[in-house]
Amino acid sequence: MRCIVRFLGACSAFALALATPVSAQAACCYFSAKNSDILQPAQKVFITWDPAEKVETFTVQPKFEGNALDFGMVIPTPTLPKLHAMPSDFFKNIAYYTILKRREFPQSKLLWRFEEREFDKLARDKAPASEPKGGEGKSELPRPKVIIHAEGVVGTLDYKVISADRADDLYQWLKDHKYNYSGDEATLGFYVQKKYMFTVMKVDTMQMKRNKDGTFAGEITPTRFQFSSDKLMYPLKITQISVKDKTEALFYVQAPTKIDLPDDMSYQYLWVPMLQAARGCTPDGLPGKGMVWLKAIEPKMPALLQQAQALGFNFVSGQRPAANKKGHIPTTMEWARKLSAEDIKITRGEAPYGEKVPNVDEGFTEADLKDPMKREAVFKVIRARLAKAHKDHSAGYLVRDLPADEQKGLRNLTGTLQAGLFITKFRKIFARDEMNDDLTLIPARYNDQDDTSEYEEILPTSPP
Repeated sequence: MRCIVRFLGACSAFALALATPVSAQAACCYFSAKNSDILQPAQKVFITWDPAEKVETFTVQPKFEGNALDFGMVIPTPTLPKLHAMPSDFFKNIAYYTILKRREFPQSKLLWRFEEREFDKLARDKAPASEPKGGEGKSELPRPKVIIHAEGVVGTLDYKVISADRADDLYQWLKDHKYNYSGDEATLGFYVQKKYMFTVMKVDTMQMKRNKDGTFAGEITPTRFQFSSDKLMYPLKITQISVKDKTEALFYVQAPTKIDLPDDMSYQYLWVPMLQAARGCTPDGLPGKGMVWLKAIEPKMPALLQQAQALGFNFVSGQRPAANKKGHIPTTMEWARKLSAEDIKITRGEAPYGEKVPNVDEGFTEADLKDPMKREAVFKVIRARLAKAHKDHSAGYLVRDLPADEQKGLRNLTGTLQAGLFITKFRKIFARDEMNDDLTLIPARYNDQDDTSEYEEILPTSPP
């Protein structure tokens, strides 16, 4: 088996807009612009779910490119949401927080320049192969066709939260207020029948960076929506009308349990084979309860792998998944961990971002090696340091790098990340025919077995 170590990357966004029709990619809302071209490459969202209180919170930050003067977003939610502006770098911060760690072992450039020792060979053999580098009351007046429940400003965005009893009334309201909705009434009806609320937000692109040709590129204020919900959901169907073929979504979900997508969208079709393949490249065993998970589903594993094969979801070590014959791409898990109090300290700078590999050559230079007698004394000290490092960290040091200024930005996550909750980060590229309904997110399990395995370090089989 060939074992490859690479880094994972991530990024995405979502939206809906003002004026007339144009084809685009989006996520939980739809957008268009008059005589203009607006693109929104993908979506990223941070969701927190409290199943006891039935409260869901999601933070979104659209990224737009185009040449419209203004446009807007429409986000459906099952109940009246509360809106809050989040730090502008929120998604950059959470991306940095969830960078996968890599295992490294201390090495002596001075010692290995002259000879190789058995201990050095052991350390290298145990190291995995690597490559460099979110007024009540009665009224005699007739009920309005469209009700404005709330309005205000969040960050730089004006918003209104509205509802209607009929899709055609909502359709006309959007048109009268210059939200020239380019979709059909049927999609609005899907949410109207479920008595959803619609948050309408206007965007002034003059505040965004302009290119020489007059087009713009930029991200707006990350906005947090908090609302009551009977289940953990994400509005997806409204996106379908603005997607030609597919759109990519990156989810961060914070909940009491690890979270997955249902049925054929589950990441288990790639997560389990990746763990299986990595098992042969990790002599000290799989980290993060990977072996526990494989053993728990061992009797049902053949059925899972057969279903993956039937779906055309083929795992290839070290590679991103390819589409099957239907154009569907399996979901990939990219980070998962039940946060501890120590993990929260990282956001405040009270705990290290990653482990530091000791410099076993510290205090010595090549000049110290010129004298044969002094050289042996230096080598003795270095070997002792290597032996201690190996004893203290027999599986290596979990390392990840981030500039000090960026580490300070992790403070933006304080108050959002909560100890005792699971963060599950996964990526799904939705084909248009996978967006016929809203998305329901579920606890991660297979055949009544709860998946509590974690993924915070690069495995030999991790995709790039």
